[in-house]
Amino acid sequence: MRLLKYIGILFLTITLTGCGIYSFTGLTETPDSFQVNFFQNNADLVEPGLDIQFTNALQDLIQNQTSAQLVTSGGEVIYEGEIVEYRIAPMTATSDNRAAQNRLTISINVRYINTLDSEKDIEQRFSFFFDYGADEQLVGGLKDEAHEVIFERLTQDIINATLADW
Repeated sequence: MRLLKYIGILFLTITLTGCGIYSFTGLTETPDSFQVNFFQNNADLVEPGLDIQFTNALQDLIQNQTSAQLVTSGGEVIYEGEIVEYRIAPMTATSDNRAAQNRLTISINVRYINTLDSEKDIEQRFSFFFDYGADEQLVGGLKDEAHEVIFERLTQDIINATLADW
């Protein structure tokens, strides 16, 4: 019985240490520090406050999914870029050719700079959308929900593209 207990403990120890530095977020290693510069809103249709909301969303996600420290300058990795698209367009039509659904699309151009390994630097455009009924106005709670859904996807895509192979 005592031998079985020690074998169980040994098995558990090997299993847990065998996972090494694996993270459930898919990020295996992270930098010690990161910097997120302000993402200027350069879209044709400018939504007030969208720039600071997105910048904060990206900072929050990196802080929540890594052990890296947010710094205002001198980060090991630097995120910068701009919002390049904020567009609302009809998506599906009814039998009388009226819009049945609208789509909000937000696109962000991101420059990722790795100060320790310039081979990992990238510049890439990320885009995502939110569909809503044509009879709804994109204001208040619906607009907040749309931004939250889009930012969640965009920021996760950015992290996956930049830190997943760190």
